[in-house]
Amino acid sequence: MKWIALTLLILTAPQAEAAPVTPSFTTGTVTAYTESTTTVNETIKQVDYQVGFQYSVSGTNINIPTDPGVDCTYSIQTQGAPVQFTESYFGPGLTRETFIERTTVVESVTETMSVFSQ
Repeated sequence: MKWIALTLLILTAPQAEAAPVTPSFTTGTVTAYTESTTTVNETIKQVDYQVGFQYSVSGTNINIPTDPGVDCTYSIQTQGAPVQFTESYFGPGLTRETFIERTTVVESVTETMSVFSQ
């Protein structure tokens, strides 16, 4: 019974018609404004280690053995002549530590405008 009533309603309903639409404007604009701020905080810590050792020796008027080392004995070649001697030893451990803290602030402003007409 419901099907019959529904079928009769559909068959007897008036036809739907659309009316033409005419825009009531001729021109227009749309403006958008965006402002943002970004803050980046950075912390950089760099630690350098040396795991071995470094030894160097240099000079003038010095007898340097073929295999120099920390426990070697060095002697002057010509007594009374000028002498220069440099010995450096760097053992294992911390060699350098760098610590940087910085803040970067970026401010951005965007403004757009769209113009349309008919």
